[in-house]
Amino acid sequence: MKRGFYLLFLLSFGIALTTHGQSAYSGNILDASDRQFLEGVSVSVIGRESRDTTNQRGYFSVKAFQGDTLLVEFEGFISRKISLEKDRFLMIEIQDNARFLPTFEVKSPGYSYRFKDGRLVLREEDEEVKPSRKGEVIAAPLSNADGTGEIAISGMISYFTKKARYAREYEKKKEWHQRRSGYYAIVQSDSIRTELKRKFELDSANWDELIIRFNQFHAAHEFLDWPESRVLNQLKEFLRIETSFLD
Repeated sequence: MKRGFYLLFLLSFGIALTTHGQSAYSGNILDASDRQFLEGVSVSVIGRESRDTTNQRGYFSVKAFQGDTLLVEFEGFISRKISLEKDRFLMIEIQDNARFLPTFEVKSPGYSYRFKDGRLVLREEDEEVKPSRKGEVIAAPLSNADGTGEIAISGMISYFTKKARYAREYEKKKEWHQRRSGYYAIVQSDSIRTELKRKFELDSANWDELIIRFNQFHAAHEFLDWPESRVLNQLKEFLRIETSFLD
């Protein structure tokens, strides 16, 4: 009887050790092309049973240890593996597989085409024809030995719009982060974190969990254009209300 109780105790103790130290890792999954939230993305912790699927806001939450690896998978997108560190809230971008359109070539008597401003346009008759360059699409006649002709087009079409699209996406991303500068100044401040943890008697685990819930509570506006004072006041009020339930 004592032996059975001892084994039960060891089993319970082992389970406790396994779960101790786990933290809630959460965040949002975005399309790297346009930074839109992706719904239905599978997020799992490699080697563990913790997994989740993103909602309409691209939000997920899993339990993991620091040092674990997060696997992000979504049909039509390139899978990503992220090593988990101290940061408990993650903004993860994934890239779709369709980065390049098929290569093809068109040749036809009397016609020549080129891309201009992202569109395939007819080349002017008096326009100088230069040797093919990277990303250029050319149409020209092609005759077979039997007297028949063919039509073909060559070149990676996405080349013509990819550079401009990436530039627009970069500017959008930079603007989005700039509009959240007040939020970053407060949440990423070591001195403010230390002060609020002391004031509300929070350990690191409770702090991380409450910050995640704070972000969830304000997910509708994402703190865009909020000054530091507003973020700090809202955070203090949120912690005051939430910690009242911990007592």
